[in-house]
Amino acid sequence: MAAQTTAGNDANGQPRRLPAGRKAALAAYVTELGQVTVAQLAERFDVSPDTIRRDLDQLDSEGVLIRTHGGAVSPSAVPRPETGLDIRLRMQTSAKEKIGALAASLVTDGAAIVVNGGTTTLALVRHLREHRELTVATNSLRIPAEISPDAYRDLYVFGGQVRHVSQATVGPVSFQRMSARDDVQIQCDLALIAVGAVDGESGYTTSNFSEAAMMAEMMDRASRVAVLADRSKFDRRLFAQVAELGRADYLVTDSAPSQDLSRALEAAGVKVLIADGDG
Repeated sequence: MAAQTTAGNDANGQPRRLPAGRKAALAAYVTELGQVTVAQLAERFDVSPDTIRRDLDQLDSEGVLIRTHGGAVSPSAVPRPETGLDIRLRMQTSAKEKIGALAASLVTDGAAIVVNGGTTTLALVRHLREHRELTVATNSLRIPAEISPDAYRDLYVFGGQVRHVSQATVGPVSFQRMSARDDVQIQCDLALIAVGAVDGESGYTTSNFSEAAMMAEMMDRASRVAVLADRSKFDRRLFAQVAELGRADYLVTDSAPSQDLSRALEAAGVKVLIADGDG
């Protein structure tokens, strides 16, 4: 009697292997489009949605693509503005780690820093493990779990509305006194701000107005400002302006900007720091 099979398994009960031809074609198609749905792929390759879901699960486990709810994205794709944090954490990971390590070198022991929410700033705080006596203020709900307890003396999280897509709060960059109604205004040595896009004309931008306003206020509360952005953010503009180029002292990145953007940054007095390269 033939062995019974279950969905996704062969006659021997082992997981079915994705045919090499379809595997290569599917991966290439996802890379070409950047982001696709199960329905698109099922129609494209003339197989059932369940087959596509199994294919995507296998390709995700092999690191070929990133599985999302209802589809997949290419690891090399530029994230859409509202792509969830957990997906963005798996995109441009090498670049973000390099940027985070270089940005961490700008932080001195005992400094007060303000850090916004984002996947690049999560990489940054992981590289602060050898620092000591920092005062850290952030709107990220993930940073408290990522930063080493040995690195900071005090850690503050700004209150406000929680944005699930970024796992961060949006609201005023201040804290209420426990015994009074007025707010405590803060001043930091360095603001470390990850942005969604960098453009010579629009400056630093992001997709959400409330986040842009909060990021701008973080910059205003700091003596120095370092903007963090990988090469995929260059020569792009998003909905809400955070600040003009000259508002930052440093742009920390993984690759040299285009000639036009480089000239605009130089004219604005921004020092470009390139991970594994010359600034």
